[in-house]
Amino acid sequence: MIEIDGSYGEGGGQILRTALAFSAILKRPVKINRIRAGRKNPGLQPQHLKSIEALAKITKARTDGVKIGSSAITFIPEKIVPGHYEFDIGTAGSVTLLLQALLLPLCFAESKSNLILTGGTHVAWSPPFHYLLEVLFPALALMGIQVRVEIERWGWYPKGGGIIKVEIDPASALSNVSLNHRGSLKRVYGLSATSNLPRHVAERQRERALIRIEKELNLQAEIEILSEVPSIGQGSFLFLVAESEGAKAGFSSLGKKGKRAEAVADEAVDSLKEYLESDGCIDSHLADQLVSFIAFAKGSSSFTTTKITEHLLTNLWAIEHFMKISVSRSGSKGEKGKIDLIPGSY
Repeated sequence: MIEIDGSYGEGGGQILRTALAFSAILKRPVKINRIRAGRKNPGLQPQHLKSIEALAKITKARTDGVKIGSSAITFIPEKIVPGHYEFDIGTAGSVTLLLQALLLPLCFAESKSNLILTGGTHVAWSPPFHYLLEVLFPALALMGIQVRVEIERWGWYPKGGGIIKVEIDPASALSNVSLNHRGSLKRVYGLSATSNLPRHVAERQRERALIRIEKELNLQAEIEILSEVPSIGQGSFLFLVAESEGAKAGFSSLGKKGKRAEAVADEAVDSLKEYLESDGCIDSHLADQLVSFIAFAKGSSSFTTTKITEHLLTNLWAIEHFMKISVSRSGSKGEKGKIDLIPGSY
């Protein structure tokens, strides 16, 4: 049985999701100890619990220690079973992080799977739904992974209740990727969205972003206003995409009570500006999410990123517990860099 220290590196739920996904695919039992030991609220929280329960269901796994606050779990999978599944986190916990745990194993299922996931679709500390739609899934398509997704209802903190529907085709083999050169910028586009708030909030977010992008970056952007997206709660969101010849990158910001619409716009524009003024091909969030898929590709892959994050390094560390991969890295944590990864045996 593979044993993993859940407090290593970034020390959050990412270790849990990565380890369980690899355990499911490779049918290798895993024990994860000291889960989130360094966090303010250590151990399993409702969102992590749902990821484990969902993975256990699709792999017919036997588990131990799966309860709120648990600092150690054991996961013993049997096989990946495709099908139709519905999972409700029950809080505003992120449905996109839950999908991260399920997506990779279901890519290796024997047939198509359909998911209905309920929870937070646009919440802090997780990729928003639109990042997956516009950035992650197009990158995965280059590797031969086909995912179709739609949002039925948006879920904001604290009420959650968002609903997304996902259809995942099986992938017999994953192609390697080379994402080293961004190429010329083709366009900047995005959306400014609100639920159960005055329309002027979405308009002000959009206006501030457009003015700054034109003034500071000398670019014209297309930003759509969605002023009444369906939701049981209140929320606002600005999302920007930089589409270049060789990659897409996404940047977002969420509103909250007391936070001006202009401040929401500034956060997203600041991130966009930082990316465009750097040299890496893909943004740091895509690098974090892509390495787990690259580990199963046929042949070597490489990418340059604007920032090597603790999340990325932690993910690579977790993967190396399951596979003998060869990783070459240039650049230090917090800086731009390049990753070359050659999959090995497992």
